[in-house]
Amino acid sequence: MNDSKSPKGWYSRGYLPHFDAGEARTQFITCRLYDSLPQELLAKIRKEIEIRKPNDIERETLLLAEKYLDKGYGQCFLGRREVAEIVRDSLTKLDGDRYTLKAWVVMPNHIHLLLRPLAGHTLEEIMHSFKSYTALQSNRALQREGQFWMRETFDRYIRDTDHFGRAFRYIENNPVKARLCKKPEDWEFSSVWERRHLAGNDREAI
Repeated sequence: MNDSKSPKGWYSRGYLPHFDAGEARTQFITCRLYDSLPQELLAKIRKEIEIRKPNDIERETLLLAEKYLDKGYGQCFLGRREVAEIVRDSLTKLDGDRYTLKAWVVMPNHIHLLLRPLAGHTLEEIMHSFKSYTALQSNRALQREGQFWMRETFDRYIRDTDHFGRAFRYIENNPVKARLCKKPEDWEFSSVWERRHLAGNDREAI
């Protein structure tokens, strides 16, 4: 008998491979808006992968996608404060309940998460619930209908401490890399901003 709450291991929903290790692994996750990588860019990524034939296709696919995501394709709904707040609040609300959120950032057309599911919750369940809720609420705020998130996500399980550190730094430095701010802590919709802000409030309270 299959348990729908059990981690699925490697699986695919189409183009991208995914690995759901349940609470056993922290995952680096990228969710992008439906129009953030047009078909011509996806075709370009596929072509580059075919030409280069890298040993780690999953990693190279992610790196190439990141290069184009940071250029800000699409309508960039997440760049609007009311939408970014919906996504941020949804992410942080269930931190410690369904998952442990190690790092996160909301970019104009995508988000990055470093997330570890807690017992009884699978990565697929977590992301489905998050994307469904935020899509509904964001569309209401934008007074629009239709697709909001791209169906596929990029996810990569964290192998070791060094990999965790690189992923953590990448997420919190992404706004700087994309030239949206000068320092990571300047980007309001991120774990580093929240961490600094809460620390400042704590000091004021003391």
